[in-house]
Amino acid sequence: MEIDNYVGWEEWVSLPELNLPALLAKTDTGAETSALHAFNIQTFGKENNQMVRFGINPIDTDDRFSVFCSAKIIDQRNVTSSNGISELRYVIETEIIIGDVKKKIPVTLTNRENMKYKMIIGRSALDGFQISADKSFLQKILSYDLYKKAKNNKYRRSLRIGILSLEPNNYSNRKIIEAAENNGHFCEILNTKRCYLNIESDNPEVHYDGKVLPHYDAIIPRIGPSITKYGMAVVRQFEAMGTFCLNSSSSIGTSRDKLAAHQSLAINRIPMPDTAFANSPRDTDNIIDLAAGAPLVVKLLESSQGKGVILAETKKAASSVISAFQKLNAPFIVQDFVKDANGSDLRLFVIGGKVVASMIRSASDDDFRSNLHAGGKATKAKITLDERKIAKKAAKAMGLNVAGVDILRSNEGPKVLEVNSSPGLQGIESVNTVNVASLIIDYLEKRLGLSKISK
Repeated sequence: MEIDNYVGWEEWVSLPELNLPALLAKTDTGAETSALHAFNIQTFGKENNQMVRFGINPIDTDDRFSVFCSAKIIDQRNVTSSNGISELRYVIETEIIIGDVKKKIPVTLTNRENMKYKMIIGRSALDGFQISADKSFLQKILSYDLYKKAKNNKYRRSLRIGILSLEPNNYSNRKIIEAAENNGHFCEILNTKRCYLNIESDNPEVHYDGKVLPHYDAIIPRIGPSITKYGMAVVRQFEAMGTFCLNSSSSIGTSRDKLAAHQSLAINRIPMPDTAFANSPRDTDNIIDLAAGAPLVVKLLESSQGKGVILAETKKAASSVISAFQKLNAPFIVQDFVKDANGSDLRLFVIGGKVVASMIRSASDDDFRSNLHAGGKATKAKITLDERKIAKKAAKAMGLNVAGVDILRSNEGPKVLEVNSSPGLQGIESVNTVNVASLIIDYLEKRLGLSKISK
């Protein structure tokens, strides 16, 4: 007989589109459609393009080894198993390789964790083959060693990504989720305040709504200033669990503390407006002089989006503002007001040490703050090599993989005003053709060792 046309009752197969180079499968002519082991099944995507992400333990002797896959859902159907139990299953379509034969086949997903064979090959996959029910392995013999080789090479897989945020429906989060799903990943919002922590040296956990959260391949922290400290604690917990966090807890803390941030800029010789800090009311006049005198800007250390930032146009006004902050025990810094900037600043978006987009933000007529949340307007910017270099250095100084670096253009050259660890996407994408959210997902994939998606 010609071996090419025959299969035994058990065979080795490959499912390359699911990154499964070797599976021990059982042929079953009693089933029309093939079935594949799947656990932790999660659906995502739009109604007209529903996707499914699932895990599989492909090695029958090692249930600890898992591969996570994703595919488009082509159907849902009720399937009755051999023991008479009916189950609603998702159906996907994927390529199967049996010997030298490659073909696309439908596959249902079901939990077969207690079964030796992680896949059942149905009649639709066996079309063109002759079945020898009394023989095994008439096609190419494969090996689980192929998974070891795959670990050393980049390949595609489905990631589970969590976004820490209190605003599930804002523009930035929606765009990141859309970009993740377009690349075949499962992405969900985790309300930072609803995360609580089990801090153990041997088994740290994050709990959510009464349950232990599963393993995430990556966490994207989008933590507002109102919960910086708690948010940092949650990020630290994910770090302790071995999850890659887009920005680390320490980098978030440094960027949010304006004093620490400016000290980091100074250590790295990055130009910034003259800045001063003091704790004693007796030093008020001296810190005003250190900041080049009035007019100057007084900033709360944990302010953001232009809030807690006051322009004092005279020395008397500056003294009054400083005195008020001191009485409230609100830590602050004072900075030279850069008149040359004319109420505008640059926002440079940095991902993985590269400037990917930029814009000019201009203050409204009755305000000096250029923040978009404070009524500023965004326009496209053409930046210089020096501005690009300084932005990259500033993000690196904070330890941020993703950052929005705000720069003032002065007669003395560019000066870093602030480095944001959770920069918004709406303003920067509105004036650029760059899909910044997609570039964030591309960077995550690169850091986690995935091969590039074919587009």
